Amino acid sequence: MSSKFQAIISSDSVVIDIVERHPNFPEIVQSVLTQIVKQKNLDQLREYGGVEGLASSLKTNLKHGINGDVEDISRRNEAFGSNTYPRPLGKKLFDFVLEALREPTSLIVLACAAVSLGLEIKQHGLKEGWYDGGSIFVTVFVVTAISAIVKFRQNRRFVKLSKVSNNIKVDVLRNGGEQKVSRSEIVVGDVVCLNNGDQVPTDGLFIGGHSLLVDESSMIAETNPVEVDLSHNHNNPFLFSDTKVTSGNGRMLVTSVGMNTTRGEIITISIDSNEHTPLKYKLNKLTSLIGKVVLSVAFLVQVILLIRYFTGNRKDMNGNGEYNGSKTIAYDILNSVFDIIAAPVTILVDAIQGGLPVAVTLSLAHSMKRMMSDHAMVGKLSACETMGFATTICTDKTGTLTLNQMKVTTFWLGQDCIEEKGISSVATSVVELLHHGIGLNTTGSVNMSASGFEFEFSGSPTEKAILSWAVSELNLDMEGLKQSGEILHVEVFNSTKKQSGVLMRNKEQNTINLHIKGGAEMVLAMCSNYYDVSGTIKVLDDDERKIFDGIIQGMAASSLRCIAFAHKQVPEEENEEGKNQIEGNFLTLLGLVGLMDACRPGVKEAVQEFQYEGVNVKMVTGDNIFTARAIATECGILKPNQDMESGAVVLGEQFRNYTPEERMEKVNNISVMARASPRDKLLMVQCLKQKDHVVAVIGDGTNDAPALKEADIGLSMGQGTEVAKECSDIVILDDSFGSVATVLRWGKCVCTNVQKFIQLQLTLTVATLAINFVVSVSTGEVPLSAVELVWVNLIINTSGALALATEKPTKELMGKPPVGRTKQLITNVMWRNLLSQALYQTAVLLTLQFKGEAIFKVSANVNDTLILNVLALCQVFNVIFLWKLENKNVFEGIHKNHLFLVIIGVTIAVQVVVVEFLKKVAGTERLNWWQWGVCVGFASVSWPIGWVVKWIPVPQKPFLLHPCHPPISHTSFAS
Repeated sequence: MSSKFQAIISSDSVVIDIVERHPNFPEIVQSVLTQIVKQKNLDQLREYGGVEGLASSLKTNLKHGINGDVEDISRRNEAFGSNTYPRPLGKKLFDFVLEALREPTSLIVLACAAVSLGLEIKQHGLKEGWYDGGSIFVTVFVVTAISAIVKFRQNRRFVKLSKVSNNIKVDVLRNGGEQKVSRSEIVVGDVVCLNNGDQVPTDGLFIGGHSLLVDESSMIAETNPVEVDLSHNHNNPFLFSDTKVTSGNGRMLVTSVGMNTTRGEIITISIDSNEHTPLKYKLNKLTSLIGKVVLSVAFLVQVILLIRYFTGNRKDMNGNGEYNGSKTIAYDILNSVFDIIAAPVTILVDAIQGGLPVAVTLSLAHSMKRMMSDHAMVGKLSACETMGFATTICTDKTGTLTLNQMKVTTFWLGQDCIEEKGISSVATSVVELLHHGIGLNTTGSVNMSASGFEFEFSGSPTEKAILSWAVSELNLDMEGLKQSGEILHVEVFNSTKKQSGVLMRNKEQNTINLHIKGGAEMVLAMCSNYYDVSGTIKVLDDDERKIFDGIIQGMAASSLRCIAFAHKQVPEEENEEGKNQIEGNFLTLLGLVGLMDACRPGVKEAVQEFQYEGVNVKMVTGDNIFTARAIATECGILKPNQDMESGAVVLGEQFRNYTPEERMEKVNNISVMARASPRDKLLMVQCLKQKDHVVAVIGDGTNDAPALKEADIGLSMGQGTEVAKECSDIVILDDSFGSVATVLRWGKCVCTNVQKFIQLQLTLTVATLAINFVVSVSTGEVPLSAVELVWVNLIINTSGALALATEKPTKELMGKPPVGRTKQLITNVMWRNLLSQALYQTAVLLTLQFKGEAIFKVSANVNDTLILNVLALCQVFNVIFLWKLENKNVFEGIHKNHLFLVIIGVTIAVQVVVVEFLKKVAGTERLNWWQWGVCVGFASVSWPIGWVVKWIPVPQKPFLLHPCHPPISHTSFAS
């Protein structure tokens, strides 16, 4: 390799770099390419001969691209690197453990466990005294470890998913043809084709194109799109990786890839685990409330026990009062006080709600895995749970409800439908104008296939459909057209104007013509004349305009997208410098085409399912109001008798011009918004959220990005633009609207499974808290030791969480209305069920505590074992009872969930081992068959009690009301 010295001079030093040059590219080095683009150095670019000079140094043909064979790609990778990034190491398992241990509740319980451990070791010695305090330590660490392991696995899964999502296909020119290659396969020297909605894959330089606007907000703070071109007015040919094309199209020369790009300097992998989702907010409120109640009870017990001691009501083993005023020595007082302080520590085990996050995490991980198998790639785990709360879905039309596979089915010229007369009846002059209006005013292209017998079309579905029709029906010759016409100025289609335009010079006639293409009613409003079939120009008066309006409405009512073509000849004097802009006035209408875009299979069924589940579906589209209404009716979003007067169908402009109060009043009633701009979509989402809806937005275009970002859940189609997918939480890989319904089902299933576990957890918490409080206050002793509570809380409830997390969506679940943002997580049905079970368990355990020895003629140790066994088995039977939250037949379908049955069986088996063989650790005594039968009998009574209780009606109004409005973390795009 040859080398060259480069001197970098600053005010106080001179740095000399030795730059190694690759033998295949001796005229340029990567550091120079990187510096030119990153620093937007126009002077240095000119030194190397501009874009053409750099392309020559990189051995790139700007019209045909690079050679692109294996050897060429290999040489470029060797010289300039590959377009890949070394991924930073994800969080280690230990990092997740530390995060969980920093929770306030865990820190409080650990501190109490440390106190208990010290006191017990002092009183009973190390051999016997470590059980209670040590078991609490074990509980906290095991719960922490379970949560950390699941989150660690999620982290690794996200890394894998990011690899899949980054496998984006990009259009490049190689060996004279357009190819799709993976983003990671792009090399320096490639010519990349950019279109509206694309993400710029690397750093590079603009070669050519039309009205290319790029959003550089991902790289700099500037939010306004930047115009990229080589003109004197905007000499800015620099393009940066990961910026987004918001308008126009163009081609770029790749100058840097991988770590040499601007993205390479700042690339990170971030996983947001601190989102304030509705479920997380409500769970945090619940666990915080439980913790406060448990701490208050523990403090109250401590106060009562201290009062009992110092008033002489606490007795020793001989029945004498432990405190006798001045007769009691200080050492005995200190020991007794320490015992009293240590006793409520056991109650604090109830504050360890470790099962709740474990249950949520298990349900989310399980549903996320199942969603992947159902063609939904989840980018954010929180989206699984939030989807279950969704009350409203706002969906785009094209590419979402429809296939986005356009085909021209109708052509009107003047007031004649050409299908009836044939294209041969159209005047040659009109056909020639249509050639220019279609072939030059387009972002698509026409190429001959490799076989040489058929044409290949590229571009948006609309562009491809029109070009295909023009080539087959109008005999459009793109190559000849480009030779006969010179493009002077282009204004590409944007979602605000709903039109595109081109100013061109006809070389043969030496005339300048303006061609406009766009939404039919908008283009028609700009026209003052029209062509008939014979080529005669006629005046477009009010009567004629009504006829054309009827034609457009007729096509729209047939679910056709109506596109109009118009033109006018521009005098030479108006084309002086500074006057060659696209101005649509006094145009002559060339013709109207109707494009059919069929609904996706299964859309109507999916919409019906959403409506059955209580979720409102709203269609927000840029199409005209008649097409939008026809498609919405076909999909079932609108009923046949709904019309504009009912307020179900509005225009974006209408909605935009409402006062804030009117928008809030009308937004719930709107089912279809037509001619909607990105701003209108965003405004609707914001209004719905202010009305306490949990909003999901489905879209696939760049214009959907603001609404996708603002929504509680953003969903995009796999064939959508990269901008839309980047702003989404979930990507529907199979582009099926039915898969959105699947996502909703799994989201609701997660919420229901969590509700089941909350009922299980609260039943145990209420029962153990009640018995510990009553017994400790009345006798001064805590009946359930820390080890016992640890066992029931950790093993029984964690296995219960695992069992309940595996439940699949059911028909009964689908008929339930969504929880939404304002409804209580704990419903009246749940309060009824859990209070009945908790009261029963409390009654049984208190009976055993005070009368068990006398009733069953057993020792105190055996009676304590009976209490533990009944408590544990009650939770197992309660898990089965919770299999169906509201159904009276709790066994329906249980035999089909083998994993659930296995978990229940293993839990019972482990309980037997604890009672029969772990006497030293758990402090249990072995039970005989009759005693086991008594325990199972007590536990099984929970089933008939639950069955009877389910017949008791409950009011709709929640028993307990508390604020449940979670903060919304999405950034607002509204100005």
